[in-house]
Amino acid sequence: MRNALMLLRDDLREKARWCYRSDAPAAIARTLATDGTSAMILYRLMQGARDARLVPLELVFNKLNTVVNGCVIGRGTEFGPGFVIVHAQGIVINGQVRGGSNVHLEHQVTLGDNGAGACPVLGSDIYVGAGAKVIGPVAIGDGARVGANAVVVHDVEPETTVVGVPAKPVRRRSEGARGSSRFK
Repeated sequence: MRNALMLLRDDLREKARWCYRSDAPAAIARTLATDGTSAMILYRLMQGARDARLVPLELVFNKLNTVVNGCVIGRGTEFGPGFVIVHAQGIVINGQVRGGSNVHLEHQVTLGDNGAGACPVLGSDIYVGAGAKVIGPVAIGDGARVGANAVVVHDVEPETTVVGVPAKPVRRRSEGARGSSRFK
């Protein structure tokens, strides 16, 4: 459970930087009242309960996230530190999805399997826009951005922005061009 709480601390700091461009205590306090934060907290508590082999508690946190936030995050889902849910409503994440650090999700995002059990793997410093769908055995490279309502069914190269249905690359940034954790 301790590891989950440390990850939650990193998540809250990253969301404070995202929302308020600061991770000072006052910004973190404000972050606690923003949309999506309760989904992040319940996800990390679910993850901590799983790590502690407290399956009934894991199930409770999972169902609470669905009921309270309208956010379905599968019980086996793993994200690194800095996992940010900007708006929780309508997010659906399969339990086999894996993600690196500083993954940012907007509302109505689906990260799911292709019907054959194959799920996406997201790198670090990823942004997924509102309504986007990432389906199947897709790898999203570090620093990639997925535009709103895009449907991703093929791998996305690092530092690349994809948009459309099916998603196609429209922009590639040079390595190290990220600068801040807030994507533009």
